Amino acid sequence: MENQNKTSIKEQNQIDVSQKNNQTLQNQSTGSYCFGHKENEDIWKSFLVEKMFAHRGLWDEESPENSISAFQKAIDKGYGIELDVNPIQDGTPVVFHDSKMSRMTGLDKYIVHFTKEELETTTLLNSKEKIPTFKQVLDLVDGKVPLLIEIKTQEKVGELEQKIFDLLKDYKGEFAIQSFNPYQLEWFYKNAPKIWRGQLSGFFKGEKMSLFKKFVLKRLGMRKISHQDFVNYDLKNLPNRFTRRLRIPLLSYTINNQTQYTKALKYSDNVVFQGFEPKI
Repeated sequence: MENQNKTSIKEQNQIDVSQKNNQTLQNQSTGSYCFGHKENEDIWKSFLVEKMFAHRGLWDEESPENSISAFQKAIDKGYGIELDVNPIQDGTPVVFHDSKMSRMTGLDKYIVHFTKEELETTTLLNSKEKIPTFKQVLDLVDGKVPLLIEIKTQEKVGELEQKIFDLLKDYKGEFAIQSFNPYQLEWFYKNAPKIWRGQLSGFFKGEKMSLFKKFVLKRLGMRKISHQDFVNYDLKNLPNRFTRRLRIPLLSYTINNQTQYTKALKYSDNVVFQGFEPKI
């Protein structure tokens, strides 16, 4: 009986959170971008199809990836911004791609063990740029260009997603979320269903992942869990039979040069690019 009560309380808490989040969205003005897009907007005529995304900002030798200056450069050129969100030790969402910090900071440490105090003293590569919090990036962008927000996979689903939602619920601009993890998309489907969700995928060659996961994910085989609104697929693996008959927008990543851009235009509806600026 005690275990049943614990399960019941847990389920009720999940229902309460979902109802609270949905009520928050309903209370927003329907004319604003209260769920990252306008009410009843056609996704095929939206920023997800019409605005190219700069991968981790418009970074270069002076402005590292996922830095404030890289995002400002993307804003100045009018590109949408693709970025990554991870939590640090106290749960604060920060914009940083890798789980381990060595590549971008030289520190032999995982981002989930990083403290808020260390944010003030740690710089990216050889620059003066620091790791920005997700809130700092939202404040910078402020609806000027669309955001494509990748939520990095965590051991437990729910905590990071809720913190991201808490920051997005009052944001007045265009955005969508995406993840390789269908269960993170499921969280948004249950708790903030009007926010557009994208399934990231590819063939995962060389990735440390079970053959079963690769088999299912590359086939987009968890649609009933993720309830995806769009797909973002590795260009190296396009075209393929798993995306050929999609009835939702297909984006492709990561486009590194004009030749790849030409291929991407043939097989996808939009692109995430880096290292150059596509010529239309």
